[in-house]
Amino acid sequence: MALNAAVVFLGAFLLFLVQPIVAKLILPGFGGSVAVWATCLVFFQAALLLGYGLAHGLARADGRRAARLGHAALLLASLALLPIVPRTAAAPSALPPAAQILLLLVATVGLPFTLLAATSPLLQAWIARDPAARNPYRLFALSNAASLAALLAYPWLIEPWVPTRLQAWLWSAGYALYVLLLAQVAWRRLPPPAAVRAPGAAGPAGGSSGAGRRLPAWFALSALGSALLLAVTNHLTQNIPSFPMMWVLPLVIYLLSFTLAFDADRWYAPRAWRAAALAALAVLCAMLLLERRIKATAWPIGVFLAALFVLCMFCHGELARSRPAAQRLTRFYLAVSAGGAAGGAVVALAAPVLLRGYFELEIGLVLAAAALLWRGWPAGPGWRTAAAAVLAGCAATAAWRADDALREVVAIERNFYGVLRVREYGAGDPEALERVLVHGRVLHGQQFLAEDRRRRPTSYYAEGSGIGRLLRALADRPVAVGAIGLGAGTIAAYGKPGDRLRFYEIDPAVPALARRWFSFLGDSAAAVEVAVGDGRLLLQREAGARFDVLAVDAFSGDAIPVHLLTREAVQLYLARLAPGGVIALHVSNSHLDLRGVVAGIAAELALQAAWIDDPGGGEDDPSRAASDWILLARDRRVLDRAPIAEAARPLPPPRGRTWTDDYSNIAQVLDFGWGARSF
Repeated sequence: MALNAAVVFLGAFLLFLVQPIVAKLILPGFGGSVAVWATCLVFFQAALLLGYGLAHGLARADGRRAARLGHAALLLASLALLPIVPRTAAAPSALPPAAQILLLLVATVGLPFTLLAATSPLLQAWIARDPAARNPYRLFALSNAASLAALLAYPWLIEPWVPTRLQAWLWSAGYALYVLLLAQVAWRRLPPPAAVRAPGAAGPAGGSSGAGRRLPAWFALSALGSALLLAVTNHLTQNIPSFPMMWVLPLVIYLLSFTLAFDADRWYAPRAWRAAALAALAVLCAMLLLERRIKATAWPIGVFLAALFVLCMFCHGELARSRPAAQRLTRFYLAVSAGGAAGGAVVALAAPVLLRGYFELEIGLVLAAAALLWRGWPAGPGWRTAAAAVLAGCAATAAWRADDALREVVAIERNFYGVLRVREYGAGDPEALERVLVHGRVLHGQQFLAEDRRRRPTSYYAEGSGIGRLLRALADRPVAVGAIGLGAGTIAAYGKPGDRLRFYEIDPAVPALARRWFSFLGDSAAAVEVAVGDGRLLLQREAGARFDVLAVDAFSGDAIPVHLLTREAVQLYLARLAPGGVIALHVSNSHLDLRGVVAGIAAELALQAAWIDDPGGGEDDPSRAASDWILLARDRRVLDRAPIAEAARPLPPPRGRTWTDDYSNIAQVLDFGWGARSF
């Protein structure tokens, strides 16, 4: 039993440790999008389902030589895939990003992950055949505890100290050890006894009769928990960069609820947890309705995670109460994993196609309220009334949120990279008529449409901003400007005859919206080009490109892709500068203080720096938004020109280790205080 427990623990530890490792490795190749993690979770849930299916098949064929040889062959074949370092060329770039990620994961960790996923249910099935063995469901709780240990260790003990590629190599060594231990378990194991326990003889829950009728409930409860996990994660990371700690915390909550629910019946008291779930839904509805008034960072995250825990305890507690006898546990796990994969796929793959905005959280709350009404129906009319009232409140909240998201919107696009809206204000006053481009909840461009105002640079690009001062300082000659991130194309307003502007934009929806609803690109006197793709990857291919100004302004919501702010990235930008050129980094952010990161890179590369903190126009001039720009150059003379020097401030000292392509730590720059700076 001790060896079985060790194999289950190691397998589950590796199973969940590999998820943030591989996701972080591939994140830069897809622009740092929050959808990368959601897509990875769908793959992992599908592979989990496949692993449970493999365990189910091996358990049914237990004792057959062909099944054992096949299992051994798969384990040996999986070793040939080590180390698990993704090769981006494995996924054709012509495919949609989500399909590229799924193919990349299949080629990198598909077989090892599936075999790891089969470990716990397979060993539980083997143990269930031994009449003298104890409750095998305890191994399920042990596997969840190991998964929790891996997820908690990664953001605090592994990511801050171990380079990402070394993480992949160490994981590969751990997987090889797992294969050796599992082989020892299989070798020691005696043939299954002829006598098998009668149905219901073991098992902490009710026997196996009626298991077929419970399959839909198992599937639905598992799907709901999985969908809530991804919906809450997406909500929390819309405006904070997608990074392992913000992936891990919701997943830890999810697994903790699984662990408690299946460890022992004492952890889940149905009436108490159902009432707590109703209260959690009411709190989340209030948070969503008051979202614009909440400026803090830490406590809203805590509230959402606490509510997610309560709702997952309800889903998984109800699952544990209805689980079958141990002899049918592989069928139960198949239903649970199928529901988890389906719930994740609906949020990560179907929602971006079917929904115009991020409405999956609101829909999830409505479904959770309906599930509470369903599972608590026998409790009596008082419960039904309370659950129905909460269900009505969730539905009203969802309707209000959808109406608010679409109000005054003249165009909306949703894809892998997020939700883009073009809003129009002041329709009754031609002088005040303006359009804004919003990504998530963050402004990405603003233009007044009156003839005398349409060519005026606005928002983060106004004349008092860092980029505005830099381009005004170079107004005495034609310049070549590169910009990673297009937005509404506001930088083009500075274009003069003879200037050349080249924008790099990863989201294919942005150029179409910029040309259709804004005129900055069309009005510019400069020659303007737009290249679609990840700016860093495109710059790597354009070895001959040389720019006088290279602006890095690649927001995703309020998140800046980390791979654009590493030492290697800045070295690439320097290689693409003409003599005397300047890098302009837009680091305005409500949740991150990136000045220390840039200061560390500037110090290592011996660069001159100027930080320009523009307070914006406030209520007196809404066309000017507060902004932070950092200008980097080898030659100080450009930064000493009047428009820049009169507003420049020194950077604060470097903060933490320098970010590289192999190391970054968002937690060191994330504002966890009770209030956040708002731009």
